[in-house]
Amino acid sequence: MFRRTILAMSMGLAALGANAANDPSVVLVHGAFADGSDWAKVITLLQANGVKVRAVQNGLNSLADDVATTRRAIEAAPGNVVLVGHSWGGSVITEAGANDKVAALVYVAAFAPDVGQTTAEVGKDYPPSPGMREFVVDKAGYLSLSQQGMEQDFAPDVPAAQGRVMAATQGAINSKAFDERISVAAWKQKPSWYIVSERDRMIAPDLQRALARKINATTTALPTSHVPHQSRPADVARVITEALNTTR
Repeated sequence: MFRRTILAMSMGLAALGANAANDPSVVLVHGAFADGSDWAKVITLLQANGVKVRAVQNGLNSLADDVATTRRAIEAAPGNVVLVGHSWGGSVITEAGANDKVAALVYVAAFAPDVGQTTAEVGKDYPPSPGMREFVVDKAGYLSLSQQGMEQDFAPDVPAAQGRVMAATQGAINSKAFDERISVAAWKQKPSWYIVSERDRMIAPDLQRALARKINATTTALPTSHVPHQSRPADVARVITEALNTTR
């Protein structure tokens, strides 16, 4: 009897382990002028609810490189994946999301190009954003943001001390990356969510709303700057959780 009980418990635990291994996970893709730690507040909230999370560390050297890095993170993640992209990360997930493991896409104040389109072309019908005036280009053609651009345009709704840290730790992006064309648009096959930042000074809110409509996304609007995952992380985590719940 005792041996049968132990065997039954072992089988039950094995089944629980298998189910846990098949639970969906989240892969987070940062944008330009940032790195994977940009998602720290959202990661903490998701992990507190038992969600498995990976933040991609993209080099921002090219679209192709960032897509390849993101694909590796998708393959390494357990279960189905909710793929989340902020800003430039939206272009990355649009292409990298064409993977059988990816069950849903979440765009956070992000680009969502179509097939054959470059990121630079996405906003061609809209006036340049205020933040674009604060781009600093080095001799190799990499773009970064000035201190003022980070504090007043990129992340004006975070504490000043945090904005200074973000400026100091930002990742510069190769300007040529914005001219690489998308070869596949995952949002055409995957259910998508979009968070519109209504006070964004980097990507025009009207452009974000147009992109959300184009990809037929479930849309949430937040009264935030370009970094809602920094200033309103609970709201961003809630949208990601909504997308997760559809994959279970």
